[in-house]
Amino acid sequence: MIWPGMGDPSKRRKTLKFLIITAAIGVGVAAASSGVQILLNTDNPLKVCINDKEINYRVSATLEVYIDGQKADIPAKVGFKDGCQRALYTETPDGTIHAAWSEQYPFELGHFLWLWEFPLRDMNEAKSTIFVNGETSSDFIRTPLVDGNHYRAEFTSKAYDESQEKDFLPPQ
Repeated sequence: MIWPGMGDPSKRRKTLKFLIITAAIGVGVAAASSGVQILLNTDNPLKVCINDKEINYRVSATLEVYIDGQKADIPAKVGFKDGCQRALYTETPDGTIHAAWSEQYPFELGHFLWLWEFPLRDMNEAKSTIFVNGETSSDFIRTPLVDGNHYRAEFTSKAYDESQEKDFLPPQ
C-alpha cells in the first residue's frame, strides 16, 4: 500500500519534511511546558519536598474518616515517599495531620485527601459531610486546616446501597 503523499519522490520528501518538523515542534512544546511547570511549582508546598527547607509555620489537627458508616484507617507516613517529605503528612496512624511550610499557607482538608490519594471521585459529594469540632462545614473539602481543630469526614460512596441499613420492621 502506498500512503498518501509517498508515491511521487518529490511529494515524499515534502511529506517527510513536514512530519519531521511537526514532530520537532511537538517535542519542543512538551519540553517547554514541563520546564515551565517545574519552575512554577518550586514554591508550591503541595508538590515539593520540605526536607531541606526552613520550617516556620506548623499546623497539627486530628481527622477521622468514615466511609459508608465504617471508620477508615488513616495510614502512617502519608506524605513520605522515596526520601521526600511533603508539607502535609502523618507520622502515626492515629489520625493526626501535620502541615509544615516556610511561611503561612492556606492548607485545606482536600489537600491532605489529594496527597493521601483518597478516592473522592468514588464518593457521593451530595451525601457526604465534613464536621469541624462537631459543626458542619459549608466548605466541604475546601475546609481550612486550623491548628488544634478536630475534623470528621463522613463520606458516602456512590456504590453504597442505603437499603442495607433498613430492617423493614414496623416501628415499635
